[in-house]
Amino acid sequence: MLLDFDGSLSEIVARPELAAPVDGAREVLEALVARFRLVAVISGRRTEEVADLLDVPGVRYLGLYGLKHMAPELIGTVVPSAVTAAAVVSEAWVEDKGASVAVHYRQAPDPLAARAALLMALQPVATSAGLEVVEGKMVVELVPADRPMKGGAVERLAGEHALRAVLFAGDDVADLDGFVALDRLDDQGMVTIRVGVRGEETPEVLLAAADVVVDGPDGLVSLLRQLV
Repeated sequence: MLLDFDGSLSEIVARPELAAPVDGAREVLEALVARFRLVAVISGRRTEEVADLLDVPGVRYLGLYGLKHMAPELIGTVVPSAVTAAAVVSEAWVEDKGASVAVHYRQAPDPLAARAALLMALQPVATSAGLEVVEGKMVVELVPADRPMKGGAVERLAGEHALRAVLFAGDDVADLDGFVALDRLDDQGMVTIRVGVRGEETPEVLLAAADVVVDGPDGLVSLLRQLV
């Protein structure tokens, strides 16, 4: 059982620090731990942050999209340039995650215009530092280029634990990488299930790629309850 956090086990909120698991999320994770070989949460947050938010013994937490062998010293040098570039949207704010730099614009009155302005301003910063620009819900993030992200984490966990079946649930663009990893595991004969968690901002491409679609985090919790 491989699960996203924000938008999947927690509602999308105005700022990351306001997030909390929905009712029943912790309890169902505890039940899953007792039932399945592996229960893991793969999040764009820092590992310790998502671990503190859920605090369920037996769950494995992988933060920063599961990135490994990162170069935080390189990311650190980019933060001032990202802050300068993000100033094109006065409401945007920069989060230094150590291994990536996220620019949030949820508070902008015109999110579409803010997104366009930030993408234009941040792309040269990313290019000059050898980083990639990835998007999420009201966030633009600079990450190390050509590094395995959620898909790499999914495949790594499947191999480490000799899994025969994998369910992956998510709600955002980064979770598509996990779905694509399941396609590769399909080719190896593994049983896989892609769960799309539908919300107001969930990309249609993710829902179209899902085997099962649930309505929001409460819907995911309800689905997981049926598996224990």
